[in-house]
Amino acid sequence: MATNAPMTIFQVAGRAMSAQLVRMNTTASNLANAGGTAGSEDAAYRSIKPVFRTSYDQATGLSTVDAVQVVTAGGTPTKRYDPSNPIADKDGNIYEASVDETRELVDMMETARSYQNNVEVMNTAKTLILDTLKMGR
Repeated sequence: MATNAPMTIFQVAGRAMSAQLVRMNTTASNLANAGGTAGSEDAAYRSIKPVFRTSYDQATGLSTVDAVQVVTAGGTPTKRYDPSNPIADKDGNIYEASVDETRELVDMMETARSYQNNVEVMNTAKTLILDTLKMGR
C-alpha cells in the first residue's frame, strides 16, 4: 500500500470493488467485440483480461486486490475464407475475433457476485459500526 496508515475494511472492500469493475469492463469489451471481423490477423480483436495483484497491509493483517494492468489473453483469431467480404485480404480471408462468449458470460456472473459480496461487506461493517455507536448512548 502507498501510505503507512492502516487499511480499513472500507478500503479493502472498495479496492476489491474497483478491481471487479475493471474485470467487468474487460468482459463487456470482449462481448461487444464477439463476432467482429478484420481483414488481417493482426487487426482482429483478441480477448483482454485484467491482471490482479494481492496487496497486504502489515499494520492490520488485511489484504485486498488491485487490478494492475489489462493484457491480451485470447487465442488466435479464426481465419475464414470469404472472398465476397469487402474487408477480405488478398487471398479472400477474413479473421474473426477470438472471444469465447460462454466463458465471458461466466466471468460476468462471477464478477457481479464478487462485486455484490464486497457491497455486503461494506453494508455489514457500516451496520456494526452504527450499532456500536448506539451502545455508547
